Amino acid sequence: MARKSGTDAEARDSAGRFTAGNPGKPKGTRHKATQAVLALLDGEAEALTRKAVEVALGGDTAALRLCLERIAPPRKDAPVTFGLPRMERAEDAAKAAAAVLEAVAGGELTPAEGAHVMSLVETYRRTLETTEIEARLAALEDARK
Repeated sequence: MARKSGTDAEARDSAGRFTAGNPGKPKGTRHKATQAVLALLDGEAEALTRKAVEVALGGDTAALRLCLERIAPPRKDAPVTFGLPRMERAEDAAKAAAAVLEAVAGGELTPAEGAHVMSLVETYRRTLETTEIEARLAALEDARK
């Protein structure tokens, strides 16, 4: 396979496969249109912000929404509170899972919140399970000595 020169050759490994990244543009390079817009706006941020606030106060709902989103952005997630049994062993995960399902069924949690909590329960279960396995293995190794 013939190798090309320049940036194309540098973007390939010894087997000729492309490596990660964008070989065409250096990292952080902006599009020409973006650069032009930024050049026009340079130094005008304060005046534009003041005008957006004035228009919003004048009753423009789109400008009002824009200003409010900058002041208090929409919440990505919120803490959830519900009863969850203590998990000290991997087998306790079944009780925790049942508690999550009850909370979803009872309307305390949305299905999406329940899924997120179940993911946490599963991750913690695997951590407990690994810890238990390591303890058993260490005990077996000590017994062989």
